[in-house]
Amino acid sequence: MPLTTKPVKELYTEVEAAAALGITVQRLQGLLDQNLFNDGTPRPLELVLRPSDLVLISFWNKTSPNPKVVRMPRRS
Repeated sequence: MPLTTKPVKELYTEVEAAAALGITVQRLQGLLDQNLFNDGTPRPLELVLRPSDLVLISFWNKTSPNPKVVRMPRRS
């Protein structure tokens, strides 16, 4: 079976992107607002994402602090 480098989809809606990333649409929108649309420009109503966008959003999701985790202060 030959391997392909072509992504399964070329464009994703917010709902499809959230499902592919295993997160909620609200979490996806929060990550976009926090990391991309943070200069006062509103997030577009109809947002279309590419596979490369999903890679970046996945990174943001893994590196964002979890509000349910209490972090210990650094020791001096």
